[in-house]
This record gives sequence, structure tokens and C-alpha cells, in this order.
Amino acid sequence: MEYDWSAADLAFRDEVRAFLAAELTPELRRAGRLATSVYPDHAASMEWQRILHARGWAAPAWPVEYGGCAWSLTQHYIFGRELALAGAPALSPMGIRMVAPAIIAFGTPEQKAYFLPRILTGEVFFCQGYSEPEAGSDLAALSMAAIQDGDDLICTGSKIWTTHATEANWIFCLVRTGRDGKKQQGITFLLIDMTTPGIEIRPLVMTSGEQVQNQVFFDNVRVPKSNVLGRIDDGWTVAKYLLVHERGGAAAPWLQVMAADVAAAAAEQTGPDGNPLIDDPSFAARLADARIRTEVLEVLEYRTISAMAMGENPGPASSMLKILATELSQRLTELALDAAGPRGRVYQPHVTAPGGPIAEYTPPADDYVSGAPWQAVAPLRYFNDRAGSIYAGSNEIQRNILAKAALGL
Repeated sequence: MEYDWSAADLAFRDEVRAFLAAELTPELRRAGRLATSVYPDHAASMEWQRILHARGWAAPAWPVEYGGCAWSLTQHYIFGRELALAGAPALSPMGIRMVAPAIIAFGTPEQKAYFLPRILTGEVFFCQGYSEPEAGSDLAALSMAAIQDGDDLICTGSKIWTTHATEANWIFCLVRTGRDGKKQQGITFLLIDMTTPGIEIRPLVMTSGEQVQNQVFFDNVRVPKSNVLGRIDDGWTVAKYLLVHERGGAAAPWLQVMAADVAAAAAEQTGPDGNPLIDDPSFAARLADARIRTEVLEVLEYRTISAMAMGENPGPASSMLKILATELSQRLTELALDAAGPRGRVYQPHVTAPGGPIAEYTPPADDYVSGAPWQAVAPLRYFNDRAGSIYAGSNEIQRNILAKAALGL
């Protein structure tokens, strides 16, 4: 593809590279390379967002009037690719990529004026309140109640698997305001200040040992109706719009870097026959298949972003991208764990950059690590990526969407 880039595109690529060389510190690069999941170290992520915001590049996909960039499709691709190649830490998607587009599309002038600039600076940090103990993949089955009381809604219930709830000062929630008609009706999209009385957060320990997910309890939490996004009882419309943005994005460049890292690691690791693992026919075939799929994913991302640039709704394409990206990431983490060899079985989170505190773990006094840091990262990424095909709507649900919307089944 590079041979087709214009002189202006190449100049933009060089501008991005120069910026990254100057601003992406060794500490931030380490946080990106040693991240154990899609959620990097929180402090590093926020510092990188501050640097990007100062340059005007924190939310390039937003409309220009709200702080975005008037970039072409190629420029967006170049930017994402260069971030991946440089090992930059990811930004939390809940604010910039998820709720902000919904605020832009459905928010009042007052909501836009308050939230959008503060999301850019990081002053407002959102978490997502969707799943409940009895409403996961079937999100429309949610039951957290919001009873109207004058100018307020009084919320009672709980949300679960809430990423970075302990760091967030705001949460966007789907709440039940009506029980008539279909279960998708009577749902309201609500923005809630996490400092409101009646909110309790209980951290959950993930299989990787990290405390990134949480359960959030709401006990008669009073929220002003001015915090409703869209209309009361019509939150499902907002939620569907937001999920398109949550499931989209440019994953291919990051996965291509991951595949290249796996190939380099496999060249150094001994296979079962005593030769380099990269020469093992079975491993090489699996890696080749994964790399081919990253190219397919990239083409599909181009098509989707192009449609969005022309004002079209990507529709079921976002479900396809979500399936391909998460399952491909799972394959690559499996290959990385194979390449890590016996040292990849050792639990050594102290040399990684986890997305949250590590529960019940005492690192060695001398910070000793068996093998290279990437070998310590491999098992944590493997465990974290098992959830990839579940979050943002399980892949089984996404296949049902494709069957109905694309195949007419």
C-alpha cells in the first residue's frame, strides 16, 4: 500500500513519526509494549492522552468543531499504524471512542459543552455501566431501576464487569425506566457522577490476577434528568449507536505488530524438534494463517471507515470487525504463549504494565524475572484475551446480528 501513498501522505507520516520520537518517552513505550490487555497502565494512558491533546490529536475521529482532525482515511490509518509501530499505550476507549460520539449525536448543547472538552483533557473519565449479573449478552434484559421523581431519576441496582470504575469519576449507564412493551423499550441512557451518594464499588479479581473489572452498586442514587442522553425510555437507540463505535476502530495495525513480535519471538525459541519454533510446520502454518487474517481485517476496516467518512452507518460491518479482531487477537496470544516456552508459564506480573492492581502477589525482593519481560506478559495477555469474544456483545450475538442483517436469515 505504501507505494500508493501521495507525497502529502508520506509527509504526514513523517510528521507523526517526528512527534512520536519527540514525545513518546521510554516510560510510555514500556507501558505500551508491556501492557497485559487492551487497557494499559492507567497513569501512563492518561499521561499519553495529555500529550496527544496538547498536539490536538487525542480524538482525531471527532468532528473538527469539537476537537477532532480533518484527516483523510489514509491519514487515520497512518496515525494508527505509527502508534502501533512505536509501541504507544492505548487510550481508554470509554470516553473518547464510545460515549463521546453518542454525546455528539444525541446530547444537548449543555451536555456537549460540559462533557466533550473535559473528556479530551481527562478531567472527566468515564466507565461503562451496561452488563448486570443477569443481563450480559442479552443486554436488553437489564433491570437496574430508575424511578422518576420530579426532576430526578432514583437509581437502584448494580452493574458488573465495569472496567476502571475505581478510576472513573463518571459512568454512563443503561437503566430501566419502563416495563411496558418489548424489553428494548423502557430503557434510558443516563450519565451518572460517580461521587453521588449511594454508589459503592467492589473490585473483581480477573484470571490474570488484575483488579481492572468491578461491580458497582446503586442504592437510591438520585440523578438529575438533565443527565439523560437522548430521551427517557429511548436509550436503546443511543446504546446501539454507541456499540457501533465500541466494536469499530482500527485493530489491524496493532494486530500486525503483535504478529511480527510473535514471529521474532518464535525465531528465538526452540521447538519440539530442537530447531527454532518458527521452522516448526504446525506453528508456522498457524502464524501464517493469522497474518493473512490481519490483512483481511485491514481491508475490511478500510471499507468501514470509508463508509463512515461518507456519512453512512457501518451497520452490521461493526459486528464483523468485532468478531474478526477479537478472535484473531486470541489466536495471536495463543501463539505468543507457545513462543514464550516454559518461562511463559511463570506468573511474573511485576515486570509487566498491568491495567490495574495485582491481587495477592508479592514480587521478588530483587525484581528477578525468569526470561525476558515479553515472556512474562504472554500468559497475562492470554488470560485477558479470553474475554475478548465476550465483551462489547458476545461473538455469538454478533453472528446472530450478521445472520439477520446481512444474510436475511
